[in-house]
Amino acid sequence: MDTSSVATVVALLTSADVDHLPSLLERFSQDDRPGVVAAVGRAHRRLERALREAERLDALARVEIALMDGGLLCVAGVDEVGRGALAGPVSACACVLPRETCLPGLTDSKRLSAQARERLDRVIREQALGLAVAHVGPDDIDRLGIAQANLCAMRDAVNALSMRPDHVLVDGLPVLLGPPCTAYVGGDRHIRAIAAASIVAKVARDRLMVELDARFPDYGFAGNKGYGSPSHLEALDRLGPSPVHRRSFAPCSAQRLF
Repeated sequence: MDTSSVATVVALLTSADVDHLPSLLERFSQDDRPGVVAAVGRAHRRLERALREAERLDALARVEIALMDGGLLCVAGVDEVGRGALAGPVSACACVLPRETCLPGLTDSKRLSAQARERLDRVIREQALGLAVAHVGPDDIDRLGIAQANLCAMRDAVNALSMRPDHVLVDGLPVLLGPPCTAYVGGDRHIRAIAAASIVAKVARDRLMVELDARFPDYGFAGNKGYGSPSHLEALDRLGPSPVHRRSFAPCSAQRLF
């Protein structure tokens, strides 16, 4: 039996990198000291979670890898945010990731906390081969309609990439973005590059809405991000729309009687 103290074994199993856990678990699997048995159990569960996450991330990358294996080396993911907001822009991100990249926790931005999105945004920006964000503002949304404005934001993001993609993967329904494009309903949950794009677009737009909150503090943009929360609707009813509200959206276009 290993002569290391229980405290030493527990610390070792707790702090070890996941890659080193299999050898450590083998080393201490026969140690029957209660403290070590408990630490081994926790380490086993940590390893199992890491293996499940690795499998999930492999599945997220499967579509991109298949396209790359077919010779399409530059594959971009595109997603947009802000379509249903009453104020601020609709924003889109185009993201090109390396074939081999590790983004633990990556998923649809809507499933993540603000803190997790910020963390992943930093990692994605560090690892991406290409990244671009585009915003289409309220005036253009009112002029074009939200569907066309949404399409313009995605096209602008793709066109702003430093390289032209061989193929584009987009969340939602089929669209024409320039390069060959494949749409996936629920792509922000199932396609790696789309999930990454959803996070970067969300973080970029949220930061912009915080800036707008400083200019128009009565509407609570820092908290509601331009969406129709009860307090936001109450402010609209009381004050009317600001210059960054979408006048073509019903709550913003209602005439005030008094």
